[in-house]
Amino acid sequence: MNEPFNAARLHAAVGELRAAVAANVLPFETADAAVARRSQHELVAQLDDYVMPRLESLDAPLLAVIGGSTGAGKSTLVNSIVREQVTRSGVLRPTTRASVLIHHPSDTHWFIDERVLPGLSRLTGSATQGDDPSSLRLVASASVPRGLALLDAPDIDSVVSANRDLARQLLSAADLWLFVTTAVRYADAVPWEMLEQATERGTSVAVVLDRVPREAIDEVQADLARMLAAQGLGRAPVFAVAESPLDDFGMLPQAEVARITEWLNSLASDAMSRQAVIRRTLDGALDSLAPRARASIAAARAQEEAHARLSDVAHEAYREHLQEVAEGLEDGTLLRGEVLARWQEFVGTGELFKQFEAGVSRLRDRVSALFTARTEKAAPARDLGEALQSGVAQLVTSHAESAALDAGRGWRLDDAGKPLVARHPELTSASPQVADHIERLVRDWQGDVLELVRSEAGEKRSTARFLAFGVNGIAVLLMIVTFASTGGLTGAEVGISAGSSVLAQRLLEAIFGDQAVRSLAKAARGLLIERVEALFAAEERRYDAALGEVALPKQAAARIETALTHVEEAR
Repeated sequence: MNEPFNAARLHAAVGELRAAVAANVLPFETADAAVARRSQHELVAQLDDYVMPRLESLDAPLLAVIGGSTGAGKSTLVNSIVREQVTRSGVLRPTTRASVLIHHPSDTHWFIDERVLPGLSRLTGSATQGDDPSSLRLVASASVPRGLALLDAPDIDSVVSANRDLARQLLSAADLWLFVTTAVRYADAVPWEMLEQATERGTSVAVVLDRVPREAIDEVQADLARMLAAQGLGRAPVFAVAESPLDDFGMLPQAEVARITEWLNSLASDAMSRQAVIRRTLDGALDSLAPRARASIAAARAQEEAHARLSDVAHEAYREHLQEVAEGLEDGTLLRGEVLARWQEFVGTGELFKQFEAGVSRLRDRVSALFTARTEKAAPARDLGEALQSGVAQLVTSHAESAALDAGRGWRLDDAGKPLVARHPELTSASPQVADHIERLVRDWQGDVLELVRSEAGEKRSTARFLAFGVNGIAVLLMIVTFASTGGLTGAEVGISAGSSVLAQRLLEAIFGDQAVRSLAKAARGLLIERVEALFAAEERRYDAALGEVALPKQAAARIETALTHVEEAR
């Protein structure tokens, strides 16, 4: 970054990005959700622990975090650099204690508040065995030059996950990472994973190669330098510390740490050098925001897609089964079994079918006469109506159950939907009250058909033909015509069903005329489909309600994208 720049504007923009990423909670278990949550947590932590505090106080002391593998000798190295017992070391692992930050007494005000590492409570004075590992112990020492602070971090490969997480958090808060390893372990995978992250985030790095046999220093140091260069850290300073006995205070000989001490002191005393390290790391951290924020944007969009996908699965299941209900109402499958038997009772005997081919006029007269004689006997019409009601109810119930089964299966096979089905197992079947709702639906539809007949009849209500059948009988005939197609039937059923529907249609045409019958049948079918559609929509809303319980932030991706744009503009 080049002076002058508006640090306050950049600080505000970074704060906006931090809030946007923190709000992107990723509730659905998509394929990348776990990794994305961790990455977002690390990003927010670095913004809280380093980027925003550093933007707020560019002249604060340089924070050098000493980190490394288990048993690398970090605490011993810190004590040896300071020449005081400021941090506790030992052979027992894992060591669980507060991290120790050593600073010059005049720099206490930079660290006593929560400007850096706000998630860690502050302790002062000498370290104790019972220190809370979520605390930061502040140790003032005149041996540390002004403008520099040293932080002894936990092992990056600790067997305790909380220690590993804290080590990564502290390293992300560093202006400078002093990576400590040994001649035996410098090629281990975990440290190099952390060094790779340091490269990606632009963190300034120096390496201390500890406990190196004197005769192997040149060879080991050259090999480490080659590996650092391959990692993009070829300019990182490397310090070799020869294997040496510790003194009575558990410290390395001063000569072995002299080069490290002098280098750190030179950074502290030279404001330009110190600021160069700070600016390089800050620039690197800011440079890393774009790819990390875009990964968060991608994760947010994956969440939105998961929500839309689950919604579509449920919607498509009910849409398909609504279509199948509509087809089932037209393909003639309802005109079989009980309905056929009741229809034959309704029209009298099979003789009517024989008479049909003799002429429609004569058949109308025959039926009219037959029903004029039966005006007191409404049972056949009622029985046929009940048989139709039962058939329609069975059809709709079957598809309501199948739609729920398909929707539930689709959710269960989706990583994002599986936890929702586990919390709501009722989504794998229709609602318990659906049968009652369907029964009421069909009864209400039959009422719709009666109203259609009454409305269409008008002055025809007093005609002999109308009176022969009555409103209920004509309504039943209209229902037969509504389900008139024979596409779903085979063999003898086709002939019987076709005869039934044609006979019903001709009888209705004798009363209303052919155009009116077609309109009535279309209207009756449409009213039934509307009612089934409303029922299925109510069933589908159970899935919408389950999705509504998921706290998916609105416009999360757009919010992060906007915030990132503001950061880039502010830079």
